[in-house]
Formats: sequence, structure tokens, C-alpha cells
Amino acid sequence: MTIRLPLADGSLRTYEPRTEPLAVTPGTPFTSRTVFSAAHVVADPFADTSPDAPAAVDWDATLAFRRHLWSHGLGVAEAMDTAQRGMGLDWAGAAELIRRSGAEAKAVGGRIACGVGTDQLTGPATLPEVRAAYEEQLALVEETGAQAILMASRALAAAASGPEDYLDVYGHLLRQASEPVVLHWLGPMFDPALEGYWGSSDLDAATGTFLDVIAAHPDKVDGIKVSLLEARREIDIRRRLPGGVRCYTGDDFNYPELIAGDEQGFSHALLGIFDPLGPLAAEAVRVLDTGDTAGFRGLLDPTVELSRHLFQTPTRFYKTGVVFLAWLAGHQSHFTMVGGLQSARSLPHFTRAYELADGLGLFPDPKLAEDRMKTLLALHGVNQ
Repeated sequence: MTIRLPLADGSLRTYEPRTEPLAVTPGTPFTSRTVFSAAHVVADPFADTSPDAPAAVDWDATLAFRRHLWSHGLGVAEAMDTAQRGMGLDWAGAAELIRRSGAEAKAVGGRIACGVGTDQLTGPATLPEVRAAYEEQLALVEETGAQAILMASRALAAAASGPEDYLDVYGHLLRQASEPVVLHWLGPMFDPALEGYWGSSDLDAATGTFLDVIAAHPDKVDGIKVSLLEARREIDIRRRLPGGVRCYTGDDFNYPELIAGDEQGFSHALLGIFDPLGPLAAEAVRVLDTGDTAGFRGLLDPTVELSRHLFQTPTRFYKTGVVFLAWLAGHQSHFTMVGGLQSARSLPHFTRAYELADGLGLFPDPKLAEDRMKTLLALHGVNQ
């Protein structure tokens, strides 16, 4: 099997794909770390829709992918930015996703946590309106029995005048929550509208406010998810958390070292990159469960190059690479995304993603992946 891949200068080179995937098997949840994979949604390719219309979702394929993640022992972080919240999936679609995935989790015994935001607000909003929007979504998530993840809010970032507004809104929500939640700090590289979150563009000041929220309600915070792509800052925050509050890394650049940890602690995980890496990541964490940190790093460190490629700037378009790899891996029958986001990355980007993923053995059927890659190349005028 060979495939001709395009180079930046327009020439072609011959690449020989793997013939066998990485040998991994489904298994039970982990003992040393709590690990969630944020999961993508599968679009309905036959829907007569447009990028600015409500999302048309293939529910069967979307739920099948979640069962795939659960089968490997991973938890599912649902209706997060990986599922294109605010980038193709509106609140109505997210609410239906939460209901369906919550019911599926109960049916199969899978762990699930769902994003709570304010994306039903489509224009400027007051702080009371922001709070009410959060409350509506929190109530829905709690009705399904899922754990709540309080996501960063574009509307709150726009309405807040300073740190005190964040302390007030989050304090109110934490007092209302029936079970401990995960607080999510998503950096502006993932969503430019979140610049200055926690009341300051100075990350030290913002970190102080974030920690103040947690310190005021440690019994209502299961953990935090930090998505700033700065390993040292995450480690600093992790070491300053109250006892019993977990740190879930959201750092798709430095996750192996953060999960492995150091003499003062470690991070759990809630990662978008574990969508395409699911079986391999699960295998690595099971090795870590045995105390074999070197073996864990040996499996997971080689995946960082692919992750950094998918999450390269503009980072918010990493979802395109995630869905592309799901198509190549056979988890869905097409490469169509809600909001038309399949157009957000270039052919060279896809080519490199294919090569890196194939090298890691991520494709259960390498021949299927090769054939689908050849189809994409032909659509771009690259004939084999």
C-alpha cells in the first residue's frame, strides 16, 4: 500500500502507510486518574442546511462514538467546545445532545459530565440574564444525572465590569449546584471572546480571582479544567488548590507530563485530543495505573506532535482535525461538520494529520484510512 502525498511546493512524495493498527483492547475505568475525553458531534450529511442554520446532527453516529469512548474506560465530557458549542452547535442542539448522551450514559454505565454555559443568549446581556441562563442549563444537566461543568461564558466576559462580578455569578451558581461541579477556564486561544476572563487580561490577577472562587466554595468544586496551554501555570494553580479539589488538565500541548505529575501532585484529564487518541490514551493510563510512569510516557509522549499539529493556531479550529481523523478511523461515514467547519483547515494540514495519526497506529483499518485519504486528495485535484 502506498499513497502519494502533496508537499508545500506542489510536488508529490510516496508514503507507505502502516498495515496494522496499534494493538489495544477495551477495558474498565482507571484507578490512578480520572480521565474524560471531550467528544465531537457527527453531522447529518444529508440535511439540506447551511453553515448559519441550526445544526443537523446524526444522532446514531454521535452516540455510537460515545459508546466507543466508554468501552475503553474513558469518561465523556459532553457538549463542550469539542462538540462545537458556539461554533455550529447552538443551545437547542446542545440541550438535545445532553439529554440523549445522558440517557445513553445511564444505559451503558458510562461516566459523563456536561457543559453548562450561557449560549442561549444571542446578544448583549445583563448580569442577571447571564446568571439566569447559567441556571437554566445547570438545571437541565442535573436533571439528566450528569456532572456539571461550568464553562466560561462569552456573555459574562462581555457583561462583567471586574473580578467582583465573576465572584458574584459563580458564587451564586455554586451555592445552587446540587453536586460538586468542574470549573472550566478556557483561554482566548480557544475562543477570542473570552479574553480577560475572571476580570483581567493579566493571567496572574485572573488566577487569583479564579482561586478565590474555589476557596469560597471548596465543597461545591469537584475540580477545575485549565485550558491555557501553559504547563507551568497549570502546575502552579494545581499546587494552590484546596485539598480534595482536582485539577483536570485541558492542556493539549503538555498533557503527558501534567498527567504523570511530579513529587507534589498530578493532573487528571479532560482533553479534546483524547477524542482521536481514545484507545491509545486509555492504554497509556492503564500502564500508569500499575505505577509505570516511564511506560505511560513512552506511549503518550509520541502523540504530542499530532496534538500540537491539530491545535495549531487558529487553535479554535482543532475540531476540524478531530472530525477528519474520526472519518479516517471509520467512526463516521463522511467528512461533513455542523456549521460547514470541514473547510476550516487546509489540505497540507489534513495530509500531515493523516501521516502522524497513521504513524501512531490510530486507524483500526489502515486500508480504509488510506482509501478515504485518497478520496480527499482526489477532490483537491491530487490523483494517485
